[in-house]
Amino acid sequence: MEETQTSAMAEEHQQSDKTTTAHHLTLPPGLTQDEFGELTRFVNEFHTYRVHAGQCSSLLSQRVHAPRDVVWSVVRRFDKPQTYKHFIKSCTVAESFDMTVGCTREVNVISGLPATASTERLDLLDEDRHATGFSIIGGEHRLKNYRSVTTVHEFQRDGRIWTVVLESYVVDVPEGNSEEDTHLFADTVVKLNLQKLAAVTESVARDGDGKSQ
Repeated sequence: MEETQTSAMAEEHQQSDKTTTAHHLTLPPGLTQDEFGELTRFVNEFHTYRVHAGQCSSLLSQRVHAPRDVVWSVVRRFDKPQTYKHFIKSCTVAESFDMTVGCTREVNVISGLPATASTERLDLLDEDRHATGFSIIGGEHRLKNYRSVTTVHEFQRDGRIWTVVLESYVVDVPEGNSEEDTHLFADTVVKLNLQKLAAVTESVARDGDGKSQ
């Protein structure tokens, strides 16, 4: 009986150390309330995490003046993150690489960051709903238990076409760092990546049919 009570108390304590993110309640910088209203259901579905004590999570956004298909064609390429991600020196995959859930990539990072390399696994690839996600499962870095999801959403108004990209993550707070420091570092990297994604895909769109603006 005493063992049962102890087990129940331990389970209750473990549950109390977890919280559910509420990204759907906070408007990400750069989006209008109208845009976010249309995206809330996707935030609930794809960008909600169970966060343990000692972890932090964020949701960031980027408006891109290009059609969704153009943006998705870049975001979906798990084997070519360097197309829009800063700080990646190279990315290698196996010769038999097949871009399906469970495949991995080896990423080498440029010098100057608190990392040298990471092994990353594709966790999500939904071509119909334009959603993808990965987790870091090894390597020399400080982003322990890092998981990320990116979704791509098209808007059309008065003949204009644009895309909103949402990217969220959850990660452990490294020992000796504060949650604020971890947020600042991870948010900065994601923001820079999303800005480069916009620049790359807007350039592609301008060279195409010119329907976006």
